[in-house]
Amino acid sequence: MAVERVHRAEYAVDVAAPAGVVYGLIADTTQWPLFVPPSIHVERLDFDGFQDRFHMWVLANGTVRSWLSHRTLDATRRRIEFRQGTPADPISSMGGCWTVEPLGEGRCRLRLEHDFTVAGNRPADVAGVREATDTSSRAELARLREIAERWTRLDDLLLTFEDSVRIHGPAELVYDFLYRIGDWPALMPHVSRAEVAELQPGVQLTSLDVLSADGAVHTFEAVRVCFPHSGRILWKHTLPSPIVDAHTGEWSVIPDEEGVLVIAQHSVLLREEGIEEAAGKLLGAGAGLAQARGHVRATAGRFSLATLELAGRHAETAVRTL
Repeated sequence: MAVERVHRAEYAVDVAAPAGVVYGLIADTTQWPLFVPPSIHVERLDFDGFQDRFHMWVLANGTVRSWLSHRTLDATRRRIEFRQGTPADPISSMGGCWTVEPLGEGRCRLRLEHDFTVAGNRPADVAGVREATDTSSRAELARLREIAERWTRLDDLLLTFEDSVRIHGPAELVYDFLYRIGDWPALMPHVSRAEVAELQPGVQLTSLDVLSADGAVHTFEAVRVCFPHSGRILWKHTLPSPIVDAHTGEWSVIPDEEGVLVIAQHSVLLREEGIEEAAGKLLGAGAGLAQARGHVRATAGRFSLATLELAGRHAETAVRTL
């Protein structure tokens, strides 16, 4: 039996940001869906500040892949070692490390190293894994550099908010309404078209046409990761609006002694260039960051509340009918 060869690759990029800022971006993978385009959702399983175990979902070439990862964090050396627990075929093992090296005041070098083995050592498989690793690694480094170099403005570009409603009906019916997104055009007047593909249990590729208050139709595409046992649906838009770099969210169905609390949470990274382009057209003449934040909050909140209220009506009507 042939011994699997260990293949290695190394990538680096210089960043005009302090080393501590860059390390912080790498250390908190729960924020990666906002900062790294292919990342859809990170479900942290264990974290004690040094050891980090999580489940990650990524969209690549129209396919959603997921794996378990374990990381060891060393903040003093600004080094993070990682190892995938369940790599996808034909990969037998995948790991490596992130390192942030200070280069002087306000500058650093971000380095990413990979090591991997491929089942059977077939040249075509090795070449495919190397190409995919190369493409994703370079894209991740470029994107993280772009985000890090905005670090003085990042708090203003990030926006998190939520809406909630109280429902007097079964949590199962509320969750079922939110899960069956393909039925929304028949259930919600502001949704005119819905397409959904569930190629693996609980992971949905969706496309919606939504009517805005002025009658315009907007198309939203998203990946949704569903957790029915905990009443949660995590999602990320894969076709953001012109003023948004990334938009993620979560539907949460929480039963309690008063009935059911349903929460729609949003996290948004605004796009500075898009705000400048949208000023005078989407946001009004002379609009800036404050107007963009208000616009996103109002439009996303309006859709969330309308959806939650209809989910409540659906569940409460079903109870009365029974």
